[in-house]
Amino acid sequence: MRKLRNEELDRIDVEGYKLAGKSPIIIVLDNIRSLNNIGSVFRTADAFLIEKIYLCGITAKPPHKDIHKTALGATDSVDWEHVDDTMKLVERLKEGGCHIISVEQAEKATLLNEYMPAKNKKQVLIFGNEVKGVAQNVVTASDEVLEIPQFGTKHSLNISVSVGVVVWDCWSKLNA
Repeated sequence: MRKLRNEELDRIDVEGYKLAGKSPIIIVLDNIRSLNNIGSVFRTADAFLIEKIYLCGITAKPPHKDIHKTALGATDSVDWEHVDDTMKLVERLKEGGCHIISVEQAEKATLLNEYMPAKNKKQVLIFGNEVKGVAQNVVTASDEVLEIPQFGTKHSLNISVSVGVVVWDCWSKLNA
C-alpha cells in the first residue's frame, strides 16, 4: 500500500463546504479554556460537515493564532457563533425543535454505544469545561445526557477527543 498525497484526497474547498449539505449535528462548547482544544473541535467539525459550532461563555473565538494552529483553516469553513449564556442558547435551540444532549457523566446517562440519534431532529451536542464539565443547569435542561464508556483508571477524556468520539459515533449512526 501507498500513502495518498493531499492532492489525491479529493477534498472540497471552503466554498464547496459552505454549499454542501450539512450533518444535522450542532456542537456547543460550554466555557472551554484551551485554545488548542477549540481549534481541534473546529477541525473535527469540518471533517463531518457539522452544521454549526456555538462558542459559549469564556470559550475563545477566532481569529486567534492558537485556535488557528490546530484548526488548520477550519474556522473559515465551519459556521460558528459566540453566545455569552449557554442556557439562553439551549432554550433557543429547544424552541427550534432541536434535541439537546449534554456529554457528561451523570445519573441516568445513556452510554454512547447504546445511543441512537433521532434522524428527524437536529442533535445538539454540548461539551463542557475541561475541569468542571458541562454546567449543571445546562445538564438539567438537556433532553438527554450521553456518557462515553471508559474502562481505565482515568475519569475523563480530553474535550477534543470526546468531541471526536461522540461526533463520529452520531455521524456514523445517522448515515448508516
